[in-house]
Amino acid sequence: MKIAVLGVGLIGGSIGLAARRRLDAEVAGFDPDAANLARALELGALDAAAPAVGEAVAGARVIFCAAPVGALPQLVEAALAASGPDAVVTDVGSTKRELIEGLAAAGEDARFIGGHPLAGAETAGVANARAELLEGARWYLTPTGRSSGVLYDLLQGTVADLGARPQAIDAATHDRVMATVSHLPHVLANVLVAEAAAALSEESERLPEVGRSFRDTTRVAGANPAIWADIFASNREAVAEGIESVGERLRAAAALIRGGDRGAVGDWHAKAGEDRRRLLESDLAGGELRELRIGVANQPGTVAEIALALGHGQVNIEDMALYPAPDMRTGAISVWIAGAAEAERAAEIVRGLGHVVSVVAGGT
Repeated sequence: MKIAVLGVGLIGGSIGLAARRRLDAEVAGFDPDAANLARALELGALDAAAPAVGEAVAGARVIFCAAPVGALPQLVEAALAASGPDAVVTDVGSTKRELIEGLAAAGEDARFIGGHPLAGAETAGVANARAELLEGARWYLTPTGRSSGVLYDLLQGTVADLGARPQAIDAATHDRVMATVSHLPHVLANVLVAEAAAALSEESERLPEVGRSFRDTTRVAGANPAIWADIFASNREAVAEGIESVGERLRAAAALIRGGDRGAVGDWHAKAGEDRRRLLESDLAGGELRELRIGVANQPGTVAEIALALGHGQVNIEDMALYPAPDMRTGAISVWIAGAAEAERAAEIVRGLGHVVSVVAGGT
């Protein structure tokens, strides 16, 4: 299989390395920076470097657009225009709603399925790319009712084969979640640094050296201004709502601490620790794989509906396969879920959509 990577920085380069190593795929790449493209080729992230998008995507089945959020609409449109009808185009950006709504308005959203791997590092650039970066990483996919089921199956399988853990989520929910767990921490780091700088300027004597907690909390302050300006702009409503919500929590915390009730403050502090532990726990379901066999009518959006419903229910699809009937009017979808209890819960979710489901033990 041929894969195209448009933009070969840290994520694009890591996709190329993983695809060549784990999928034995042919990987063609494009990057507007010729030196960056040459470096990606030298490091083995690509089999071939193309001078234009059209040459990179020719014959590719899966096309990853790995550009900054602000550059994605133009790059995705170019990839869709230059690629064949059996190719799926995806991206790796951290915001989704504006991009998908723009493509839908132009009638270009059937072959595009948004994606966002939760993978990264403090270092950037293709020189720091590595195949292991994607190993075990949650990779959100954002299909819509117009998404091709066959192409979703292809993309979901490819992402899983790269070593990541795909999960379907609708674009609006994705952006709200990312505003809280990814974008808002950058805002808070910026604000905390500004507060500390103001306090330093107001003191007549030099403040003590900052502590480790300050360094850890503000590690991302001011990082990549151009990239983050695009992210904040494209997800402005969700980020702004998060800031307002945090402001209310800070005011409540101020009132609690000012009240001087040591027991209440201690309970508040302990609960934060419990919440953090719960949020950082692995959500992988353990146990033997169970196959859900789902009978469906061959209608647009069915695969996306099932994937999104399971994603909304926090059920991870370990693998998927489509089996259309010879008359192409009906068919079956098999999805594999880890753990018997999780599989039964997934079956109930899918039955709630009106589909007939059977659960069978055994892996793929």
